[in-house]
Amino acid sequence: MQAKFIDLTPENLAKEHLCCIIRSKKPHPGVEAKRQWLAARLPEGHVFRKLDVKGCVFIEYAPLETAWVPITGDNYLYLYCLWVTGGPKGSGYGRALMESCLSDARAQGKSGVCMLGAQKQKAWLSDQSFARKFGFETVDTTENDYELLALSFDGSLPRFAPNAKAEQIESQELTIYYDLQCPFIPQRIELIGQYCAEHGVPASFVRVDTLEQAKALPCVFNNFAVFWRGRFQTVNLLDIPTLERILKK
Repeated sequence: MQAKFIDLTPENLAKEHLCCIIRSKKPHPGVEAKRQWLAARLPEGHVFRKLDVKGCVFIEYAPLETAWVPITGDNYLYLYCLWVTGGPKGSGYGRALMESCLSDARAQGKSGVCMLGAQKQKAWLSDQSFARKFGFETVDTTENDYELLALSFDGSLPRFAPNAKAEQIESQELTIYYDLQCPFIPQRIELIGQYCAEHGVPASFVRVDTLEQAKALPCVFNNFAVFWRGRFQTVNLLDIPTLERILKK
């Protein structure tokens, strides 16, 4: 396999395709929000590496200290997303991207790499069975069946922050915490907000705007988290059928 991967930088961010399977000839609000979010993250060591094509082949990771997730640990990288789909799938790009992340971690003297998983694979999380082939193991869990997977180089391990295991808030209404890292989020928030308004469902949408806010969230978080009747439900971006199933609980 011969592949040319490129990293997004402040210099090329405005012109490069962001890989997600959104097709639009006009500026897309989610994609533009993602660009703005990345522009603030890249100076912090955030990496967005992609195949140099207009396709969905990329990996995204950051130093755990500046990753917008309620996970604690010293000197780790946090893997947000590894996604290969469509025509490029099955060509070895996923392995090449994962190996590039692990090589970066070792070159930087990191203690390892970690990522969010679950006992049952979630649609909006990277494939944990694939990660386990590289040696990732479960190092922490929550009561709601989420897992923290890690590949440690030196025996040290990251953990979910204590607040991430609370999985409970006072508000009984539908509450969604979100940031703008994923280009699909703005449209999902608009869709859910419209549904709730039309069906009289009380709802709050809490935009996570800072690292400190993300680190203090009362649940696991990759860029989205849903509560209903005070209890944490999922990190999956909701479609209407899934929302309706949650509301029946």
